[in-house]
Amino acid sequence: MKNVTVSMDDAVAEWARLEAARRNTSVSRMVGEMLAEKMRHDDAYERAMREALEWRSWGSSTGPYLTRDEMYDRSQPRG
Repeated sequence: MKNVTVSMDDAVAEWARLEAARRNTSVSRMVGEMLAEKMRHDDAYERAMREALEWRSWGSSTGPYLTRDEMYDRSQPRG
């Protein structure tokens, strides 16, 4: 575990203290959990975006996007 110092507006600090008390935890733990959740969300989003841009299982496009003709070609099977 790493200790860090965080600066914030007084109103934000007051909200954080109240919210942490409501959750029966410390401001430090609450902020750490919020950042960990943000990190997991961003990692999942980046992974999904990378997979979506790399997905080319049908059509003859050589780039990350389908051409207009490929997009509306109804003769290709959909998976």
